Amino acid sequence: MADNNNENKSGEGRGFAGMSEEKRRQIASKGGKAAHEGGNANEFDSESGREAGRKGGQASGQNRDGEM
Repeated sequence: MADNNNENKSGEGRGFAGMSEEKRRQIASKGGKAAHEGGNANEFDSESGREAGRKGGQASGQNRDGEM
């Protein structure tokens, strides 16, 4: 029967957890470059970033009326 205790016998994590920090940085860098090339990346200046944060805070706060 398969061993289902979710422990990796080598002591290393699976996926990103098992990678070195340098390897994770390389992968993240590739993703960021691809997003910019494809036009999917956000390029906020401080004012538009502030506005986006405010809108996000307002949207998430709508669900919290009267919870406390």
